[in-house]
Amino acid sequence: LPRALCSTSVWFFLSADPTVSELIVIGEVGQDVTVPCHYSVRDRSGITSMCWGRDRCPNSKCSQPIIWTDGWRVTEQHSSRYQLKGDLQQGDVSLTIVNAREADSGIYCCRVELPGWFNDQLINHKVVITKERISTASPHTYTSEQTS
Repeated sequence: LPRALCSTSVWFFLSADPTVSELIVIGEVGQDVTVPCHYSVRDRSGITSMCWGRDRCPNSKCSQPIIWTDGWRVTEQHSSRYQLKGDLQQGDVSLTIVNAREADSGIYCCRVELPGWFNDQLINHKVVITKERISTASPHTYTSEQTS
């Protein structure tokens, strides 16, 4: 059967620590996989810089940064396979990994830089890229699919 899916992700919520959340995102080799990250933007003054990095969120910035924004646009991008396709100015800074590979599996950090000491919003994601089609049987999964 031909596939019409352009992007597939399965998200599992892991923890609810007030400062650091963690999710598991499962995707398929060859698909575009979206790793979610959002922050609240009430008005233009709330738009802020952020970064994505490989590995867990450190005390500041991102380890092994792969993409940065100034809040308005992408200012640094280490590969065209890493893209931010959401509306940055509305706080959608979800990462899309284009044409995912097994080597893309690992920990990713989304850090939104908020004013004040230790106020940054941090989300660690465990990304798992599999070779086989994903079935979702758990009632605690959240799936996001976009059709082309």
